[in-house]
Amino acid sequence: MKRLVLLGAMVALVGLLAACGVAPVQTVKVPIPVPCDAAEPARPAMPTEALLPSVDLDRFAAAAMAEIELREGYESELRAAVRACAAPIDAAGTFRASR
Repeated sequence: MKRLVLLGAMVALVGLLAACGVAPVQTVKVPIPVPCDAAEPARPAMPTEALLPSVDLDRFAAAAMAEIELREGYESELRAAVRACAAPIDAAGTFRASR
């Protein structure tokens, strides 16, 4: 009888311990901040900043049009750097290209 009680207790204990091992695995996705390694592009010298106050209208207009082109190029470089920092990271830890 004692053996039967001991055997029953062991079966109950094994059953309880076995229940711990069958808990479902749950994946939790948590955003982890990572440093941005994108280099800040160098700001170009703007043509209108080098002009004297007494410059005529034609030279100022030419410098302003050239500055617009420079600013657009600089802004596209800045946007590319921001996109590189905001790109999602896959499970391997590498950046995925954004579209």
